[in-house]
Amino acid sequence: MMTKVIKAALLFTLLLMACKKKDAVTPPPANTSTPNAQHASVLTQHNNNTRAGLNNQETALNTGNVNTTKFGRLFNLNVDDDVYTQPLVYGNLSIGGSLHNVVFIATVNNTVYAFDADNGKLYWKTNYTQAGMNPPNITQMNSAWCNPYYGFGFHIGITGTPVIDSTAKTIYFVAKSFSGKNFYQYLHAVDLTNGSEKPGSPVLITGSVPGKGDGSVNNTVSFDPLRANQRQALTLVNGTVYVTYASHCDWNPYHGWIFGYNAQSLQLKTIYNNTPDGEAGGLWESGQGPAADDQGNLYEVSGNGTVGNDAYTASINGTDPGTSNTNPADLKNRGESATKLSPAGTGMQVSSFFTPSSYFDMDLNDLDYGVMGAMLIPNSNYFLTGAKDGNLYLLNKDNMGGYSSTLNAVQQTIPLNVALHCQPAYYKGPTGEFVYVWAENDRLRAMPFNAATGTFSNNHMVATIAGPTGEMGAFLSVSSNGQTTGTGVVWAYYTAPEDNYQGHLAAFDAADVSKELWDSSRNPADIPGTFAKFSTLTIVNGHLYVPTLSKMVVVYGLK
Repeated sequence: MMTKVIKAALLFTLLLMACKKKDAVTPPPANTSTPNAQHASVLTQHNNNTRAGLNNQETALNTGNVNTTKFGRLFNLNVDDDVYTQPLVYGNLSIGGSLHNVVFIATVNNTVYAFDADNGKLYWKTNYTQAGMNPPNITQMNSAWCNPYYGFGFHIGITGTPVIDSTAKTIYFVAKSFSGKNFYQYLHAVDLTNGSEKPGSPVLITGSVPGKGDGSVNNTVSFDPLRANQRQALTLVNGTVYVTYASHCDWNPYHGWIFGYNAQSLQLKTIYNNTPDGEAGGLWESGQGPAADDQGNLYEVSGNGTVGNDAYTASINGTDPGTSNTNPADLKNRGESATKLSPAGTGMQVSSFFTPSSYFDMDLNDLDYGVMGAMLIPNSNYFLTGAKDGNLYLLNKDNMGGYSSTLNAVQQTIPLNVALHCQPAYYKGPTGEFVYVWAENDRLRAMPFNAATGTFSNNHMVATIAGPTGEMGAFLSVSSNGQTTGTGVVWAYYTAPEDNYQGHLAAFDAADVSKELWDSSRNPADIPGTFAKFSTLTIVNGHLYVPTLSKMVVVYGLK
């Protein structure tokens, strides 16, 4: 699914230690700061289950004060290992006998930290590696395809962004452990106030489905905790916690898996495999979590893999399914597809889908559909997706377009002609609605969205500065104070091979992205450290929280 990205990651890893040695370490300030007037929360990746990446409750930061004079790096939250997960913030959490804004950080060493989000005080930290075991690491990925494995720096513990239940005061995450030659993945439910396990936690993630696909035994496909990469953020909707999987370095046999657990009891409710009679179909979307609606439907996009009824046989023989006796529209296998999934008994039912007409060529040439973080456009009926074929596909979320060998019956196809390893974001301001996309080897684009017609304008606003190169785009989020003029800010986190994978931050006026407001490269003290690939910024309560591969989360704000 990510062959070229994995090759590029070799250089990324080799440079990692050298980059870490150069990072400044700024301790948190003394616990004497003025209490923060803001107490908003960010409880899931990209702010909510639309995955639109908008915090429209930001009252401190705006286009007038996000500049080199007033805004910059404040302090670091030092941790024990790399951070690939998005920091999550609970506003006004009762902890230690008083109310605080608290930021939660998870590392690849399976450690979770709870810091004061405003002054950096540590409230608790706990390691969740199973007793007598170790966090798995890249040296234990022993195969011809994965040896050596450069998908991560070293440890492969908690890598998918957790999710928080604000009512139950619980944080959910998947921690991985290794013993002997065996990998184990556990779903944890932990008390926000002290880090203790909730009743029934942790639960071992395991399961199987009927199928004759890759790796099946006696017509059963079983979950493989070694090859399965829990990279997408977790999702909490209507009392169910969803955990999804892609693969480590395209290491077959693997499949796209979804597990749904009762958030209170952690009992397994739902299990779904998107290629039970085929292969691959990983779910990762550049680390972005699956989108979900209030009715409990999930919206996913899968990478390279089997499509349709028994297309697995055709694909491994190199036969074009259009000339074989297969049916690409059959719902059984849905690699290379966007899907609307509805809970049905103990499984998930595909209630709508879209597969590009060129899916066979995309699969053959490693042009995954499921690379870009996909999102539901707020207050609309549309689902925005993207692929390595260089296209954005705008879908009606309830009638996605199905499959046709001659045309893509979608709401709109937007050719950008660049691969899309990135996370887009959305904003609604006084001049209209926009979706922002910054693919690798491209410039930041602001695409006006017309809610009345359900289409994007071809007249994109484009930033003037150069952006990410190589094979990782930018990861975007937006902050604003509602639709108030002058408060919309687009935040970007990215890197480039020529910068030795050093993290780069930039802020732009959301109403006119040709206006760059602030850039971490203008002041050496503002450089965040080593870039955490496929990771998301958090902007809330006047602060910017940046995950890094320098054993810290860097906190920015008004100086």
